[in-house]
This record gives sequence, C-alpha cells and structure tokens, in this order.
Amino acid sequence: MSVVRARIQTVEDIYRLVWTAVASKKPIEAIYDKRLRLFCPHRLGRNRAGELRVLCYQYCTALEKFSRVKLLEDRWRTAPNHSRPASCVIDADIDAEDRPAGDPQKGQ
Repeated sequence: MSVVRARIQTVEDIYRLVWTAVASKKPIEAIYDKRLRLFCPHRLGRNRAGELRVLCYQYCTALEKFSRVKLLEDRWRTAPNHSRPASCVIDADIDAEDRPAGDPQKGQ
C-alpha cells in the first residue's frame, strides 16, 4: 500500500490566493461547507469581531471554511450593485473596487 501525500492549505495560503484573486479579478474554485463552489471574490478583510471574511459575488463567506482553493483562468463576474456597503467586511485588506480595470460586467 502506498501513502498519498496531499498538501494542506494553511489559512495564510488561502488568504494569499484569495488576495491574488481580488487583485487580478479572477474567480476561484474552493470546497466550502463540504461542497465544490465557484466564487468571484470582491473584498477580503475582517468583520467587526476581527474574523477574516471574503465578500464574493452573491456571498459573504468565512475564509476558514475554504479548502482546496484554486485560482482559475475564467471570467470574473460581478453585479452592478456589488460595491454597495457590506457589513460582513468592515475592515478591507483589499477591494476589487480599488483595482483599475475595464468593465466588470464583462469580466475585465
């Protein structure tokens, strides 16, 4: 019998991948609550309790629930009202709104 070695992603690894996704406006794939999900992260930071949170298109999620995160070479998606105030991330480390880009509705 052989041993399969899988690399475990630390919170720091996941944070860096999500930060890169926000900065480059790239979607990510991740296991979230035991299900494979696709996300377009817009804002990464902390909530009022100081816990890491990720505001994604249609979702605000707890970073520590992510695993097996991958940066994808796919179209980044958003909504026209994505930049409205969000209380789940009050202290942003990075926000896609602060990054220069083209039309977010076209994944640019």
